[in-house]
Amino acid sequence: MKSDPAEPSSPASGQPPPRAAFAQAAGAVFWSFFGVRKSRDMRTDAVKLKPQHVIIVGIVSATIFVLALVALVKFITRAS
Repeated sequence: MKSDPAEPSSPASGQPPPRAAFAQAAGAVFWSFFGVRKSRDMRTDAVKLKPQHVIIVGIVSATIFVLALVALVKFITRAS
Protein backbone atom coordinates (compact mmCIF):
# COMPACT_ATOMS: atom_id res chain seq x y z
CA MET A 1 0.00 0.00 0.00
CA LYS A 2 1.43 3.38 -0.99
CA SER A 3 1.70 6.05 1.65
CA ASP A 4 0.30 9.47 0.88
CA PRO A 5 3.05 12.13 1.06
CA ALA A 6 0.57 14.58 2.56
CA GLU A 7 -0.45 12.13 5.24
CA PRO A 8 0.99 12.87 8.68
CA SER A 9 3.76 10.73 10.06
CA SER A 10 2.66 7.46 11.57
CA PRO A 11 3.00 6.74 15.27
CA ALA A 12 5.46 3.96 14.38
CA SER A 13 8.06 6.59 13.38
CA GLY A 14 8.50 7.49 17.04
CA GLN A 15 8.14 11.24 16.50
CA PRO A 16 4.92 13.08 17.25
CA PRO A 17 3.51 15.04 14.31
CA PRO A 18 4.28 18.75 14.36
CA ARG A 19 1.58 20.88 15.94
CA ALA A 20 -0.26 23.46 13.88
CA ALA A 21 -0.24 27.14 14.71
CA PHE A 22 -3.34 28.95 15.95
CA ALA A 23 -3.64 30.62 12.52
CA GLN A 24 -3.89 27.20 10.89
CA ALA A 25 -6.80 26.40 13.19
CA ALA A 26 -8.46 29.63 12.06
CA GLY A 27 -7.98 28.64 8.43
CA ALA A 28 -9.44 25.19 9.02
CA VAL A 29 -12.49 26.68 10.78
CA PHE A 30 -12.96 29.25 8.00
CA TRP A 31 -12.96 26.62 5.27
CA SER A 32 -15.31 24.49 7.36
CA PHE A 33 -17.73 27.41 7.69
CA PHE A 34 -17.43 27.95 3.94
CA GLY A 35 -18.18 24.27 3.40
CA VAL A 36 -15.16 23.40 1.27
CA ARG A 37 -12.46 21.13 2.63
CA LYS A 38 -10.24 18.56 0.95
CA SER A 39 -10.18 15.19 2.67
CA ARG A 40 -6.37 15.26 2.66
CA ASP A 41 -6.40 18.58 4.55
CA MET A 42 -9.04 17.27 6.93
CA ARG A 43 -6.87 14.25 7.83
CA THR A 44 -3.85 16.50 8.35
CA ASP A 45 -5.89 18.88 10.53
CA ALA A 46 -7.18 15.98 12.62
CA VAL A 47 -3.61 15.10 13.56
CA LYS A 48 -2.03 18.54 13.83
CA LEU A 49 -4.74 20.75 15.33
CA LYS A 50 -5.52 20.89 19.01
CA PRO A 51 -9.24 20.54 19.72
CA GLN A 52 -9.09 23.49 22.13
CA HIS A 53 -7.88 25.79 19.35
CA VAL A 54 -10.60 24.65 16.98
CA ILE A 55 -13.31 25.12 19.63
CA ILE A 56 -12.11 28.60 20.59
CA VAL A 57 -11.76 29.75 16.98
CA GLY A 58 -15.15 28.23 16.13
CA ILE A 59 -16.94 30.02 18.97
CA VAL A 60 -15.25 33.35 18.20
CA SER A 61 -15.95 33.01 14.47
CA ALA A 62 -19.60 32.09 15.04
CA THR A 63 -20.02 35.05 17.40
CA ILE A 64 -18.49 37.46 14.89
CA PHE A 65 -20.68 36.02 12.11
CA VAL A 66 -23.88 36.39 14.16
CA LEU A 67 -22.99 39.94 15.26
CA ALA A 68 -22.23 40.90 11.65
CA LEU A 69 -25.62 39.55 10.53
CA VAL A 70 -27.42 41.42 13.31
CA ALA A 71 -25.59 44.65 12.41
CA LEU A 72 -26.45 44.17 8.72
CA VAL A 73 -30.13 43.62 9.49
CA LYS A 74 -30.23 46.67 11.76
CA PHE A 75 -28.53 48.75 9.09
CA ILE A 76 -30.94 47.61 6.36
CA THR A 77 -34.11 48.04 8.45
CA ARG A 78 -33.02 51.47 9.74
CA ALA A 79 -32.12 52.74 6.25
CA SER A 80 -35.61 51.96 4.88
